[in-house]
Amino acid sequence: MSTELPVDSPAPTRSPGNLAPLIEANGLRRTFGATLAVDDVSFNVHRGEILGFLGPNGAGKSTTLRMITGLIAPDRGEARIKGTEISENPQSARQGFGFLPESIPLYDEMEVIDYLRFIGGARGLSGRDLEDRIASLADRLSLSPMLRRRCGTLSKGFRQRVGLAQALIHDPEVVILDEPTNGLDPRQIIEVRDLITDLAKERAIIFSTHILQEIAAICTRIIVINSGRLIADGTPEELTGDDQGGWQVVTAGKALDDDACGNLGLGQGISGAPGETVHAWNGEGTPDIAGLTSGIESAGGMLISVERSRETLEQVYLRLTGARGGQR
Repeated sequence: MSTELPVDSPAPTRSPGNLAPLIEANGLRRTFGATLAVDDVSFNVHRGEILGFLGPNGAGKSTTLRMITGLIAPDRGEARIKGTEISENPQSARQGFGFLPESIPLYDEMEVIDYLRFIGGARGLSGRDLEDRIASLADRLSLSPMLRRRCGTLSKGFRQRVGLAQALIHDPEVVILDEPTNGLDPRQIIEVRDLITDLAKERAIIFSTHILQEIAAICTRIIVINSGRLIADGTPEELTGDDQGGWQVVTAGKALDDDACGNLGLGQGISGAPGETVHAWNGEGTPDIAGLTSGIESAGGMLISVERSRETLEQVYLRLTGARGGQR
């Protein structure tokens, strides 16, 4: 299944069942002077999806998110949150989402707990509901020891966690995260991944980053944006799908020598998973599984699998962004 988009094609619309999307971006375009930052970007996100928004620095990711959240107006196109067009009814639309921007808007002289109370109050929470929500998020994000610290004294990692807490304070159905693991240590990154995965069970989430490992770890769907244009949209499996250039044969046990490889039409093996060797199959058409099984066993090995070659996500990303001339 091809998921790469021709230059002038709109993004595919995905509609699981009859459910309406919680996030809709339709033909978004934005310029800054003579610079075209975002050009005709369209996509939908449904409940239960974690959409990885992937692209090089300067590709247009943050500008797109700022249009979706109403921080800047598009030159053309529209964005909807839970069916509400944000430029027509911004207050209603903003109640439906939480947003962690790339630059976190903290008040440095406020204590963390007062900052979260302020944000929660602005979101319509008060009394015991607000205090319980702060306590729950502080526990989940390991913020409890920092609640009486001033925001301006926090490390970058704790500032990021306070930013996550303010995005989630009102328990929104839509969560938009711009570089949410920026500044976190490896343990904290794993905790945030687990949090995002748990949140997605009842929500729609956009997770913007340029770090491939983050996308691969948690995202159910990936959009690649480059030079302001959406150039690919699909699940990780679709994006790294079959490379029609050939098949690969995986063996275990005794390594096949050059003669055995030649007789079976296999290329020289390279190390795969522990105890396994991966060979390119040099024949035409579909491999003869029975013949390969017999020949490999006769040579002292064991056939593990025969499958289409697949690109890694990194290879797909570099091919797509390199072909479009973007930064890497």
